Amino acid sequence: MDSYGDGGVEEDAGEAATSEDSGAGEDSGATGDGGGTGDPAGEDTGPARRDALTPEDERAPQGSSAPQDENAPPAAPPAGPPAGIAALSLPYQVVAAVALAVLGVFACVHLGMVFLHVAPSNTLTKQHGEAVDDWIYPEFEQNWKLFAPNPLQQNIAVQVRAQVSGAGGRRTTGWIDLSGQDAAQIRGSLLPSHTEQNELRRAWDFYLNSHTDDHRPNGLRGELSESYMRRIVMLRLDERELGGTVQRVQLRSVTRPIPSPSWSGEKTDTAPVFRTYPWWRITDPDRPAGAAGAEARGLAPNRTEAGR
Repeated sequence: MDSYGDGGVEEDAGEAATSEDSGAGEDSGATGDGGGTGDPAGEDTGPARRDALTPEDERAPQGSSAPQDENAPPAAPPAGPPAGIAALSLPYQVVAAVALAVLGVFACVHLGMVFLHVAPSNTLTKQHGEAVDDWIYPEFEQNWKLFAPNPLQQNIAVQVRAQVSGAGGRRTTGWIDLSGQDAAQIRGSLLPSHTEQNELRRAWDFYLNSHTDDHRPNGLRGELSESYMRRIVMLRLDERELGGTVQRVQLRSVTRPIPSPSWSGEKTDTAPVFRTYPWWRITDPDRPAGAAGAEARGLAPNRTEAGR
């Protein structure tokens, strides 16, 4: 009986020791899973840990130490290759610099010539007036002055008469007021054309400025102005029924001073002043039908009465 009882006690003690060893092993395993510290806070406890994360932590990429600031300025782009002349090689840079220098010198000379052309008469224009005119005419002609004189105080009308040959022989028409025709077309028109306003006036100024006081042309520009005036006159006469073929035309100018205003004490003689010019022979290039081939045929050297 006693022997059996001792053995039962020993078996109970062995089972208790086995249970203690097993419990110790489980505790040891739990400690190792917690990071070796035995602290259960180092372990992801599931829903409680996820609730502690902020929205910034959830959006932050893995491996980043801190969330990015959305208001931070963007990074500067990398510097690109040089542009303009700096992008060229050295020889081409030299060529470009020389070309720009030449253009700058040309612009300065041109502005200086235009200034001398439109400026009042001075020492430079008196000494180098011919060189200035050679530079300006005909490509850069200017129709204005830097310091304008008194405005025009007179009206100038251009009139023409023609010698017409028809079935009844040769006869001379009366004076036809070309400037009056232009004024009648402009008057009452909301949008008058440039031709109606300026063609005859500019052509007449061109003619006067390119002729001497005895009606002789100053070189090729004078001959060109005569041809231009003849074509304008023939275009106007072609619109009229003159009863024959125009053989010759003659121009005259009528200058009428503008009367002074009523409040001015100045006295002005308003009597018209007439100036008659030589007769011009009309050839086929002067007529509207033959004007297209005038450049191919050339201009007559001098077809005025004085040139015969």
